[in-house]
Amino acid sequence: MMTSLIAAVIAAAAAGATAADRSVPAYDHVFVIIEENKNYEQIMDPRAAPNISRLAAAYGTATQFYAEVHPSEANYLALLGGDTFGIHDDDAFYCKPGPSDDPHCTGSTGAGYVDHTIREPHLGAQLEASGRDWKGYYETLPTSGSLAVTAGDPTATNGLQTAALYASKHSGFINFASVQADPQRAHHIVGFDQLEADISANRLPAFALIVPNQCNEMHGLHGDGVPPDCDGDHDLAGLIRRGDAEVGRLVAALELTKAWASIENVAILIGFDEGAGRTREGCCGVTPQAISNFGGGHIPMVVITNHGPREVSDPSPYSHYSLLRTLEDAFRLPAYLGHAADTAAGVVPMTPLFTVQANQR
Repeated sequence: MMTSLIAAVIAAAAAGATAADRSVPAYDHVFVIIEENKNYEQIMDPRAAPNISRLAAAYGTATQFYAEVHPSEANYLALLGGDTFGIHDDDAFYCKPGPSDDPHCTGSTGAGYVDHTIREPHLGAQLEASGRDWKGYYETLPTSGSLAVTAGDPTATNGLQTAALYASKHSGFINFASVQADPQRAHHIVGFDQLEADISANRLPAFALIVPNQCNEMHGLHGDGVPPDCDGDHDLAGLIRRGDAEVGRLVAALELTKAWASIENVAILIGFDEGAGRTREGCCGVTPQAISNFGGGHIPMVVITNHGPREVSDPSPYSHYSLLRTLEDAFRLPAYLGHAADTAAGVVPMTPLFTVQANQR
């Protein structure tokens, strides 16, 4: 079934590449780190987020990058599947329209509510079809392949034991039916313990989505046992510093890999799912009147490459659809998923931030 879906997408979109798409170099590895709910201006202040702002200045940043919607969940789907698929809430990946007493499906009787399991192709399926590997690395995931909606720290002796440190609404991949049913799900959906093992063994996949837990991705939590710098209502500056420190640690670890030091092209991206608050800024494939695609705010997107440009500030308007299109170009995939193909709507590849510089090789 999934093979036929991908074939249909290929038939519809194979001819959509532009000169800018053809200028995106081939990449061997791309690692996308996603943080949560912060505006561009909040993060690009060196006093607030010294690691991210330093990396943006040294490598490259998209200064006009936008999310698709509020709240979080559908932005991950936009990145991985090229659409929000009608989702405009953070309900669990298995929720369906209709009455439900499941506490994770609280909006199921609301107007415009849709099935949260997506039966369409995603970037991982495209990569598999091309012979490449992919993984989602999620901090505090209970076990590899877990279908948990939320999970805490089992070693904690306070409220963090059951707190939503891991949250499937920030997974993206788990919303797709093909991932839920995948016999290899435990290989693709893994925790940070596996990230550390894969870095140590130099066996990182072609594509990785890397999502820290809700204390370390700037989302924040409240309640018993929550550290002060994880509670953004009381210490927003501390929450940003905590997430920034985690990003710095992850980037440093990835830059110590053999792949990073090799002739292979490698990129590390630092992005956000949506902006703070509920502002409706958007671009590039969004539809302002749509309930699930109206624009999710102006957010940071930093592109760090081992052989690419340095000190680049790209003012072109981009969205998660633009990033997906760029990934499909970089991995030489034969089609663009969903709104990633919307050239007429301003969805273009992030070519200036990925161009390989000969003197960097």
